[in-house]
Amino acid sequence: MTRSVTAIGWLLGVGVVSWLAVTATVSPTLNPELFWGMAAPLVATVATWIAAARTHGAAPERLAGVMMTGFALKAVFFGVYVVVMLRVMMLRPVPFVVSFTAYFITLYAMEALLLRRLLRS
Repeated sequence: MTRSVTAIGWLLGVGVVSWLAVTATVSPTLNPELFWGMAAPLVATVATWIAAARTHGAAPERLAGVMMTGFALKAVFFGVYVVVMLRVMMLRPVPFVVSFTAYFITLYAMEALLLRRLLRS
């Protein structure tokens, strides 16, 4: 359990602290696009980590199935999310897409490292 809390803390810390740092140092005018670009990847990686850690603790043999189901759900979620952010909320496309892409890559790379560590334990 402590390992899961630490992993979630790292994911949240990297997301929120980097968002605050960029907002404070680069330009507050990048918001709300920067925030919304960070929000979905952050929520998705935290949710995936919780599901993976619980599954690994209860039935490690089910982890691959849970991860594949999560992948399919996230593919649909991210598609809908991007459309809603750009068409309904009418965010500026370039800052949103840059933020979304940067956070997606960074947070999923972190999650991959955390999963590797979990599977080695």
